[in-house]
Amino acid sequence: MALIVGLVLYQQVPIEKAFGGPAELRSRLGSAYDAASLAAMPLEELEEVFRRRPALHRFPANMAKRVHAVATYLVDTYDGDPAKLWRDAETAADVVARIEKLPGFGEYKARVYFGVLSERFGVRPDGWEQYLPDWPSIVDIRDPADLPDLKARKKAWKESS
Repeated sequence: MALIVGLVLYQQVPIEKAFGGPAELRSRLGSAYDAASLAAMPLEELEEVFRRRPALHRFPANMAKRVHAVATYLVDTYDGDPAKLWRDAETAADVVARIEKLPGFGEYKARVYFGVLSERFGVRPDGWEQYLPDWPSIVDIRDPADLPDLKARKKAWKESS
């Protein structure tokens, strides 16, 4: 769930802010940090949690809505279990297609999420290699010290595109 929330927040904020958000959200919510609890929480309450200083994102209400939507989708489609996105999938194409159906996720976020699953958690169904991001992304980070290099490579990649 933390990776999904981090990817939801990974818009118009630095990587550190986006992927630090899930830990801060968990700290603010305590044991209520799972898809079922997030989906069941009144949206106004979740927005308040996101707005609490320091805000979890520069657009806290909008990001609270997006997290709520993803959590609700996971509850409605996968019984609140994010691992069901990949657990019984036969191919990488199936996994990526499931991830792309998450509210607010397109090909970019789906491939980054799948790349992290593959590289960090060994999720490698048939055809997995072709769905790894072919651009600099968080998939490349092994250690916090890798972040400056990733930012430099991403900037160069954007400039050359």
